[in-house]
Amino acid sequence: MNQEIRSKLDRICNILWGGGLAVPTLFVEQISYLIYLKLLDEREAELELKARLLKGKGNGKPLFPDQASRYRWSNWRFKSGKELRDFVRDEVFPYMASLLKEEPQVAIYFQDAKLEIEDPHVLKEVIDGLDTFQFGKLGPDVKGDIFEYLLQYLSRQPQSDMGQFRTPRQIRMAMVEMVDPDLGDTICDLACGTAGCLVDCVEHILAKYSAEPREVPIYGEEWLADRGWTLAQARKGIPNLQTYRKGAGEKIPDWELLERSIFGFEVSRQMMRISMMNLVLHGIRNAHVKRANSLSELGGMSDEDLHRRYKCILMNPPFAGMLPTESIRKDLPTQSKKSELLFLGLAMESLAVGGVCAIIVPEGALFGSTSSHIELRKKLLEDYELLAVISLPAGVFKPYAGVKTGILVFRKPAETAKAESRKQKAEKGDGRRVWFYQINNDGYDPDKITGGGRPETPERNDIPEMLRQWKTFKASGFKKPPGKEAGALLPPGTEEVKCWWAKIRTIAENDYNLAAGRYKPQVAEKAPEEDPAELIAKTLKVEREITSGLEKLLQEVAKA
Repeated sequence: MNQEIRSKLDRICNILWGGGLAVPTLFVEQISYLIYLKLLDEREAELELKARLLKGKGNGKPLFPDQASRYRWSNWRFKSGKELRDFVRDEVFPYMASLLKEEPQVAIYFQDAKLEIEDPHVLKEVIDGLDTFQFGKLGPDVKGDIFEYLLQYLSRQPQSDMGQFRTPRQIRMAMVEMVDPDLGDTICDLACGTAGCLVDCVEHILAKYSAEPREVPIYGEEWLADRGWTLAQARKGIPNLQTYRKGAGEKIPDWELLERSIFGFEVSRQMMRISMMNLVLHGIRNAHVKRANSLSELGGMSDEDLHRRYKCILMNPPFAGMLPTESIRKDLPTQSKKSELLFLGLAMESLAVGGVCAIIVPEGALFGSTSSHIELRKKLLEDYELLAVISLPAGVFKPYAGVKTGILVFRKPAETAKAESRKQKAEKGDGRRVWFYQINNDGYDPDKITGGGRPETPERNDIPEMLRQWKTFKASGFKKPPGKEAGALLPPGTEEVKCWWAKIRTIAENDYNLAAGRYKPQVAEKAPEEDPAELIAKTLKVEREITSGLEKLLQEVAKA
């Protein structure tokens, strides 16, 4: 995304924010409506061009036929004042919501939609600004950058709370790389928020199917541009710089297959719209994103939704909250009412055989001592293959939350494999191993908050090394985790370890506690350099002096 696009976006955002739309979710929702209307107009223009080239033999159906053409962006953008505001609010939005048969995705997007930009002059300036974009000529990566830039803009605003709906990019990218989704894999986030994890999975797949994917720092390409660096220069000065790959995905043989494989559920209608727009701007117009409470049988999930299983699940679900027992799905492997355990159980239940899940959980879920905590962890270890527990720093979600969290990465084996693991556990002792990694730094300052977020510290980031070690672990078929065994006593002077592993039976003996620190190898204290005999002699001398002094004190007390 070049400087010209950034400048245009800054101007639009400043107008909208300054015009009174200072609630972050509302801000993104409203600008998403307008971007969507512009995109639909551009698509209509493409259909018209194809129809002319094919002399009316094209099979695309117009979205704005006959009299409905007046609802097209290009036919009302010239209006101004109250006429513009009232027409968009009272006619364009209702028309879009009426297209249930023709374009159900569009109708769902505009269902109950309301234009909240009351000032006609603000609306006009925003529309004029967006009209300068030709989104159809921008690649999915640039359009995706536009959406990410909007979220970044919000995070910089005073008292903005948009960050609470976003998992930090450095964490999302690590999770995606560990799960490693591919074309044709069904991918789901059961509490998708702004769809950050889903979009990152799409970008991961696009890079795989690109002739020349490029590396991008987690701080964005603008971060390089602002410093006048190339990526090579940045890497030379910062060897530990975390990056990810982006590409156009021109080698994808079936784009519809990619679109059909993306699933997301979100309980908030506002956030559902935002997630849909995020995906649309990344080229995914027909993802299965739905407003529903995935934890509840009464939350809008269809029978198909309830029984569908996914090859890849990535989640950062909400931690706080409890559901009434009557509302909770009956197929979940836990009787708890705590949302963090319910979402973990849901991820376990929703995983297809051979599928992989990466989910962020509060650390309390890793060591909680209630029967619900222990039973769920036991099931995770006995019926699934828990591959890794990644301990995250406490400040990773600041300034929105300071809770200590971790990432669980696990697979679902075939039933025969589960039965064999139980038999092996009973007869020989379970030789499977869980890998632990402690991330102390994630590329951002853990303590400082400036401009609504934590300042970058690219030279202090443990994630790239963790991912290198993960690849080694994966290459062994997840049989040989890097690091020392749990409880090992390391020689004095050994550098503090970042990773270690524990056998399943060791974890079982500890009430299935999954807190990384529980199994961390310790470094032995350096033995004193003095001769032990001399130390003992000195100690005895001191003891005698104390004894002699007490005896004299006793005699004086007796005389008194």
